[in-house]
Amino acid sequence: MSEKQKIAIFDIDGTIFRKNLQFELINELSWMNIFPRKVRAQIVTLYTNWLEHKGTYEQYRLGLVHLYEEYIPGCKLVDIERASKMVVSFHQDRTYIFAEQMIDKLRKENYHLIAVSGSPVEIVREYDKLHLKFDAVFGSVYCLDEKGIYTGESQYEPVKNKGKLVQKYVQEHNLTLEGSYGMGDTESDASLLDIVTNPIAFNPNDNLKKIAQEKGWRIVVEKKDVIYDISQCINANLI
Repeated sequence: MSEKQKIAIFDIDGTIFRKNLQFELINELSWMNIFPRKVRAQIVTLYTNWLEHKGTYEQYRLGLVHLYEEYIPGCKLVDIERASKMVVSFHQDRTYIFAEQMIDKLRKENYHLIAVSGSPVEIVREYDKLHLKFDAVFGSVYCLDEKGIYTGESQYEPVKNKGKLVQKYVQEHNLTLEGSYGMGDTESDASLLDIVTNPIAFNPNDNLKKIAQEKGWRIVVEKKDVIYDISQCINANLI
């Protein structure tokens, strides 16, 4: 019996991509007048609130999701795909050094690479096509009617339980979680990090940092062009 291929799972936003694909997609859709122009100010407010500590990263992420779900009904698939191509072609190389190094290392070691993102599947697929070139990618799926128009209903949100998705995928593709890697930056990634052999909390938000410390996961932070492994750090008050 041949040995099963090992798997590595990556989040995208804030883990591989330095920004947020859904933010950039909403911004582009607003510029294209597919979403109202006022939406651009709304996403900037969400982002600014997070930067200025008036809200958490999870509130910022969920705010983007809610805005997208509010304005996607009635939009055409072809327009979302066109906006996705424009965003990815411009932003595709804005990535983290550590993530790229891990991907290169695991690809050379013949790992099966997948990405699981909360961003819409249309832009996730485009990002994979132009940059990642993974074995599979997953993103949020919204329902379409027979004419290719979005109904506004959510069909599938992998971010709700990434671990369950990965376990099912591993079973269906005859892979193994032995020696596996997982990498993410928020608590929505905790369920996948919990099932892999080598979990990495990368630039974690406070919630994921606490989980990682409790479970003894590796914690890596990249600042500018310097990478820090701070797995042994303690949550101390220094001032």
